[in-house]
Formats: sequence, C-alpha cells, structure tokens
Amino acid sequence: MPKFRKKPVVIEAMQWHGHDEIECKIARYFRRPDIRGDESCRHCTWYMHSHGWIDTLEGGHIVCPGDWIITGVKGERYPCKPDIFVLTYEPVEDEGGVDVAA
Repeated sequence: MPKFRKKPVVIEAMQWHGHDEIECKIARYFRRPDIRGDESCRHCTWYMHSHGWIDTLEGGHIVCPGDWIITGVKGERYPCKPDIFVLTYEPVEDEGGVDVAA
C-alpha cells in the first residue's frame, strides 16, 4: 500500500482547562438532557459538568479538561486528545529561534 506524509502545516492550538472568559468563546458548557452532570466521562473519568462542547464541521464534540482545541487550515476548530497532540504536533520557533508556543 502506498504511504503518505502529512504536509507540514503550522496550526494554532490552545489547551482547554475549563470555562474561563477566553475558553468560553471557543467551547461552551457541556449540557445534554440525556447525560447528567455528575456522571463520569468515559474518556477521562472527570464529571461531565466540567466538560465543554464544541461545534465542528462533522458535528458537535465533547471537550475534556486538558484536550487541545486546534484551529484548522480553514479556520475550523476541533478537539484533540493530549496524547495524540503530542505525537502529531511540535512547537514552532520564530525566525529568531524563539519558541512561539511558550
């Protein structure tokens, strides 16, 4: 089977930790009538009331505390689990050698 390499594209991303002013503009509070807020998440085991919800091109997704929210090449946003993010992305240095992700 042929193999392909992902094109190197610089993306914007932020790690989501909850509902502060900036993060609420990106992910809203998670609320669904069929899932109680005191239930544990099947992905991270935190209570659901500490989660966010983000609308993506593929539909809505739960955002767990610690997930990264990536802004794609067309301005779309989507969540990414921390372990996948670390395996897929690395910080970008500006032209002066300074880590712009820090």
